Amino acid sequence: MAKQNLKKDDEVVVISGSEKGKRGKILAVFPSKNTVVVEGLNIVKRHTKANEQAGVEGGIIDKEAPIHASNVMLASKYDAKKAAKQ
Repeated sequence: MAKQNLKKDDEVVVISGSEKGKRGKILAVFPSKNTVVVEGLNIVKRHTKANEQAGVEGGIIDKEAPIHASNVMLASKYDAKKAAKQ
């Protein structure tokens, strides 16, 4: 497995998939699965059952799902590559 050079709080651009072209900040990195969670991207709906003891209300919650690290690129590299093309 290749070394992952993405870190929490890095700004990234999605380069493939349904969220292509969108930017966001990395919230979490999972090197063992080679995935990252990006703020505001790849939103999924999570159906949650109420739990009074834990103080959790039931309902549908929107949350970010992981994206494979190969589908994102550091924003600085993306901008430099885009500028070199022109």
